[in-house]
Amino acid sequence: MRGGSPMLGFIIGALVIVVAGLVWYVASDGDPLDQRNEVTIELPSFD
Repeated sequence: MRGGSPMLGFIIGALVIVVAGLVWYVASDGDPLDQRNEVTIELPSFD
């Protein structure tokens, strides 16, 4: 965009980030910190 305002780019970038956050919130069923993907690591015992 030739001769564009830097403020316009900032506003568009902020809107993109807000929309991405909303999409993530909706895709995670309203709980973005859901623990469905919990990882369990079992270490071998050295008895």
